Amino acid sequence: MQLVVDIGNTETVLGLMDSAVGEVKHHWRLTTGTARTADEFDHMVHSLLSRKGVDAAKLDRAVLGSVVPSINGRVRAALEGLISGPVFLVEPGADLPVTLDVEEPQTVGADRIVNTLAAKVLFKRDTIVVDLGTATTFDCITADGVFMGGVIAPGVQVGMEWLGMRAAKLPRVQFRPPDRVIGRRTETCMESGVFFSTVDAIDGLVGRIQREWERPDALVVATGGYAELMARYCNSVSKVEPFLTLKGLYFAGDYLAAER
Repeated sequence: MQLVVDIGNTETVLGLMDSAVGEVKHHWRLTTGTARTADEFDHMVHSLLSRKGVDAAKLDRAVLGSVVPSINGRVRAALEGLISGPVFLVEPGADLPVTLDVEEPQTVGADRIVNTLAAKVLFKRDTIVVDLGTATTFDCITADGVFMGGVIAPGVQVGMEWLGMRAAKLPRVQFRPPDRVIGRRTETCMESGVFFSTVDAIDGLVGRIQREWERPDALVVATGGYAELMARYCNSVSKVEPFLTLKGLYFAGDYLAAER
């Protein structure tokens, strides 16, 4: 088994992967804490694995992808002290079978790199990956693993947080599908506005991407924490793969291990 770690701006997702089939056996979501020491992260991961009866020292390897560079060193140090196998960090210069065909390839986030790799391995066709995290990203990926660019839009929580901070009389509400579009009280008006504006933004941007990219038949895959919820309301989404990024890290580990 191997451990994959996806460090996002808001959450860090850990996945315990079955090395034989590349499936997620267990996963955990942690708040990304930029102030944590390597020892604290070591303790957290060791505790999570132990509760599942997993001996961290027997893991084959760990693969780390991060969009928060300031904590990479501490997390990597913690993983290197925790497992006996190698620890790999996915970066834009990593030797992976993908191409970053954009103007500034060194600025492409690790999550988009491994999403590209996962789409190439799993789908083998032109794909638009909609990753619903702190930001909502739309990645244009060709069948042979070329990342052509995409869109970065505000994440699903941003609308609610912005309304709560900027409008003193408006309450904070949950992000959930309302029973109807037309709200009858302030809270339901807000819930409807935030939720359905997100749905329509996804469908609208996917349509624009397909027309401009001239790929009307591109597979549209939703991933990330809100993928399963949003896909039920988005007409443009044809497949849900909630752990696409974790699987991409797993595939990256295979390639990086082979290059050692």
